[in-house]
Amino acid sequence: MSGPIMAPSGVGLLLERLRARIRAAEQRYGREPGSVVLLAASKQQDVEKIRAAFDAGQRIFGESYLQEALVKMEALRDLKAEWHFIGRIQGNKTRRIAERFVWVHSLCDLGHARRLSRQRPPGLPPLKACVQINLSGEATKAGLDPAAAAEFLTACAGLPGIEIAGLMTLPSPLEGEADQRLPFRALRALRDRLATPSCPLETLSMGMSDDLVAAIAEGATLVRVGTALFGPRDRRWEKLAHSGEREKRA
Repeated sequence: MSGPIMAPSGVGLLLERLRARIRAAEQRYGREPGSVVLLAASKQQDVEKIRAAFDAGQRIFGESYLQEALVKMEALRDLKAEWHFIGRIQGNKTRRIAERFVWVHSLCDLGHARRLSRQRPPGLPPLKACVQINLSGEATKAGLDPAAAAEFLTACAGLPGIEIAGLMTLPSPLEGEADQRLPFRALRALRDRLATPSCPLETLSMGMSDDLVAAIAEGATLVRVGTALFGPRDRRWEKLAHSGEREKRA
């Protein structure tokens, strides 16, 4: 696909502004400089924009749909980008996720965890994973109920080829920083209760374009930002992104 909505030079400028916004939030809330990692959420963004972000120094990119991600990985194979899977996991696609990604941020099914563990190629380091927590209890959203998280972590302990590195949440949109901070505070508190010396859950993957400052205030170590960096999504990717979703799950 081609024909980006925004000139590539604009991506570099937006990246500079976004980094400054993150640095300002770190300073405002007493966080260590550089303690918050930016993941560029590149779902339905064109490869020219991703390349422009890479050229401007961004190295970590997150994709939500496997088929779309594989096309981009091939188109950008000359770049040493780090790819994170941040979308809903489907059982029939775990093998390619295990083979091609460094991180997965949406783990919430024990069967998927076992498949990813078995399917991770032995020559690669363990696939790092964040357990997705559904703090709002919305039926339309993936994620574990907080009460089920401890049992899930215990079940995942010792699985080869996969490392539980932290927690992730995707809260409902809220207005105002005070309200936005509440679900992020809840995730941090859950992490503090569940963390152990053998599984410290150091990563808190939380916060996006509209609420990243609130997330940083509450301890986010990684924020997932798409539109504030790339601009509007390119809907021409939709057909490819959803291809294969009606396939029988393995």
